Amino acid sequence: MNHQIEGKEHFHGSDLEKIEQYFGIPKESITGFGANVNPLGISPKMKQKLSEQIDVVTAYPDPEYTELREHIAAYAGCRQAQVIVGNGCTELISLFIHVLNPQEALIVSPTYSEYEREVRLSKGNVRYYALKESCGFQMELEDFFGAFRKETGLCILCNPNNPTSTALTPEMMEQILSWCRKRNIFVMIDETYAEFAPDHKSISSAGLLEKYDNFVILRGISKFFAAPGLRLGYAMTGSSELLSQVKMRQNPWSLNSLADAAGKLMFTDTAYIEQTRLLISSERERIYQELRTWKNIKVYQPYANFILVRILRDGLTSYDVFLHAIRRGLMLRDCSNFPGLEDGTFFRFCFMLPEKNTELLCCLKELLEMPSKDAVSSHSSKCFL
Repeated sequence: MNHQIEGKEHFHGSDLEKIEQYFGIPKESITGFGANVNPLGISPKMKQKLSEQIDVVTAYPDPEYTELREHIAAYAGCRQAQVIVGNGCTELISLFIHVLNPQEALIVSPTYSEYEREVRLSKGNVRYYALKESCGFQMELEDFFGAFRKETGLCILCNPNNPTSTALTPEMMEQILSWCRKRNIFVMIDETYAEFAPDHKSISSAGLLEKYDNFVILRGISKFFAAPGLRLGYAMTGSSELLSQVKMRQNPWSLNSLADAAGKLMFTDTAYIEQTRLLISSERERIYQELRTWKNIKVYQPYANFILVRILRDGLTSYDVFLHAIRRGLMLRDCSNFPGLEDGTFFRFCFMLPEKNTELLCCLKELLEMPSKDAVSSHSSKCFL
């Protein structure tokens, strides 16, 4: 490696170029366990047919994206009139927050940092409700309700949550929506990882759109459909008034013609969608059950396509684990820059193809389960998984 491994640097899941420069590891040789992206890659149906539609770039897309929204509605389980598309989930987060313009937002943490950034850009105050490690990062509703104040106009949560991989059921979400509606509080639910859940329909709040109009669901195609470069995001809400306000603020044709065409293909690739769910479900259960047997860590039951791990071994940090893995070309996520996980004992990794998952488990077992750190340097241990 070109870089001396000293000090501490934080890397996000997509920072392969930064990793390459920092450690001298070619990015092509790195397996991205920190990116939370579908290991099957993009939809075969889209890959095969999109090139045949390259001429769509010679014309503007339908400004209403009618056909695309029909496919999204059928896929997500809502009505076309409840769907809006945008230039990635990032644009939609920004649009909704700036239209809602809350005096104060309560954000469930640890979680994605973009929510706070957008609230502050809209001149709103931010407060956090921290999920408790002692409760396995599961929500305690009565305690949660006690965190709201009269100034709170917006509640933001990710379901399943990143980085904890824990989830709220629709029954719990309905209690939150009902409680918030009585207090004129809007709820933003980021369902980026809902499609990976064991039974995605049991996690998604789409079934509540007909009953409640004080919430929005946000999703994208970066993770489940492995297509972050297309910048296709979508949102669903039962509030037609809010949708109208967001559309008024949104730039025309914010989604390009290729992304429009790609979406019409990928949301109908049922074989790929089912294969993804079967793969993630199988690997999630295998890895979770394996890690539960390790004495030097604690794991939390995962609902997304990644798992959060806490190190229980004295003198070993999440950055040590990160460095040990990156030396093998395996990039996981040191979670010490997430609010609430700063103590340096948490790391996260996503589920890739089975052989790569086994390779990572063996790598981690060397460091986490061997009698001493001195033995790790020899790389002579045998891994039985």
